[in-house]
Amino acid sequence: MNRSCTKPLWSLAGIGALLGLWGWGAAAYGPFILPRPGEAFGQLFNLFVSGEAQKALVSTSQQALGGWLIGGLCGFALALGGAFAAGLRLALQPIAKVLLGVPPVAWVVLAVLWFGPSGFSTGFTVAVAILPVIFIAALQGLESRDASLDEMAQSFGATPAQKFTDILAPQLLAHLLPAVVTALGFAFKVSVMAEVMVSGEGIGGRLSMARAHLDLPEAFAWIILIVLLVLVFDLALIAPLRQILAGWRPAQRAG
Repeated sequence: MNRSCTKPLWSLAGIGALLGLWGWGAAAYGPFILPRPGEAFGQLFNLFVSGEAQKALVSTSQQALGGWLIGGLCGFALALGGAFAAGLRLALQPIAKVLLGVPPVAWVVLAVLWFGPSGFSTGFTVAVAILPVIFIAALQGLESRDASLDEMAQSFGATPAQKFTDILAPQLLAHLLPAVVTALGFAFKVSVMAEVMVSGEGIGGRLSMARAHLDLPEAFAWIILIVLLVLVFDLALIAPLRQILAGWRPAQRAG
């Protein structure tokens, strides 16, 4: 059997083993520790029927993607300025390291104190957690670019647009895309964590409510939904970005 055909079978086997272990744990320790898988998935079905799951998915996705986009654009803009201004670069680098060292949970606490328990607190937390990741990666890509290629383009009279698309972008993406991919997955995790603390309308907020009501089946239903959300975005956004990155790397080696 072709190896590519066996990969889904191994994946299904792993999921089946996990569900089997879950079922064994529920039978061994009782519903006060672990609900049965059927109860959790049944509760998840009810959440979709009632429309609660869809509302939570939209809220969490908006906060995660919005914070990821804002933080990424700000980080890239600052890196672009730092790459061409030595003084600005020296000033921004220690700030980025400080921001990177602050745990996301600390930003959640500060955001709640500054903005209150609103959706903006979640988006702010995601953005400020993503910004230094993109800044450092983009700055490394800009600083490691081949200056001889810039000189060659200048001698041939290339336009600024041509310099960016044909010379700078391929070199930059080799450093930037892995950080963008990592930051996207990180954004959803930070968003859910922030929602748990601020009790927002997203998945994290609903998970916090289930915890307060000691409703284990519903809590596990929201956890399953979080996993499904990350998997869907991995297939829809992260996997295509990985393919783009794989396409750039051979070009970099060939160059």
